[in-house]
Amino acid sequence: MTAPRSRSREQPKQLDAGMFQAEISSFALRLAAEGKAAKTIRTYTQAVHWFAAARLTEHDSRAGWEQVSSRDIQRWMAWLLDRYSPAYASNQYRALQQFFKWLAAEDQLPDPMAGLTPPHVPAKLVPVFTPDELARLEQACAGRSFEQRRDTAVIAALTATGVRLSELAGLRCSDVDLRQREITIRGKDGKPRIVKIGHQGARSLDRYLRARVRHPQAWRPQLWLGAGNREPLTAAGIYQMTARRGRQCGVDACPHRFRHYFSHTWLDRGGPEGDLMELNGWASPQMLRRYGASARSARARRTYDRGCQCLTLRSGTYRARASSSRTSGAAGLAFVPARRPSAFQA
Repeated sequence: MTAPRSRSREQPKQLDAGMFQAEISSFALRLAAEGKAAKTIRTYTQAVHWFAAARLTEHDSRAGWEQVSSRDIQRWMAWLLDRYSPAYASNQYRALQQFFKWLAAEDQLPDPMAGLTPPHVPAKLVPVFTPDELARLEQACAGRSFEQRRDTAVIAALTATGVRLSELAGLRCSDVDLRQREITIRGKDGKPRIVKIGHQGARSLDRYLRARVRHPQAWRPQLWLGAGNREPLTAAGIYQMTARRGRQCGVDACPHRFRHYFSHTWLDRGGPEGDLMELNGWASPQMLRRYGASARSARARRTYDRGCQCLTLRSGTYRARASSSRTSGAAGLAFVPARRPSAFQA
């Protein structure tokens, strides 16, 4: 029987790592010196802290990091998999992996994770937005109030760029260039990149910026302001807003789903993979296989329909258009690729 999964991904509070805390603090210092984002440092160190406090201190009473074995790691992973999702357990594994890799080099200790493999994460297909769903989302935000103009602009920016939620929440007014239809994004580790938006997205942003001028908090540099006299929207606030607008129109909406939609649409319209990596801020080609995978089969079928001119329907039967060969006499099927429109034409 499968054990129930925890609804919360929050780690227990007030855990004491005891004698293991010094190395965890040094690990955090190393990450900061490498220029890692604050969120990355927090995620990695919390995972190690949790493991040390819950497993090494409370359960196994280890006296030092040198006593940690691969079996300790395996037992911890089994405990996590019994209570959390495989994806969450895999993230915890990779955080511990980075810590022990650093510790092995720093203190010349054996790496207990050498030879281990992370928990298997089953592929999870993320459905791509349909044109009808996007139209309903846009209609749910329609209106002339500040909140409606803001929400319309947020949905338009997510649709046009596919940026990460944290990147969208971190935007400042100075990052938006409506004349060039460009937005400067600060990605992971603070690396900047520029993304484009279409004319419709620029129009939605322009309407929001004009409404923003009259907001009581207009002096703030952050782009997305809260309704009324509230402070700027955080990443959690944007997530809640998109989910709420989705519920209003019967669409399962979250910011990350727009990233899958953008990637799928780019590839479906013939956009180069290298350009997609640049726009999405990816350093590894592996991400190309992950994003847009939900509709890869549909893209392949549509490519066939657009490009294959080998079958014609005549009198209720399919006849293959044969290309004669004097040498073999065999009939071949000619594949004629159709011209594709450029990706994200304005």
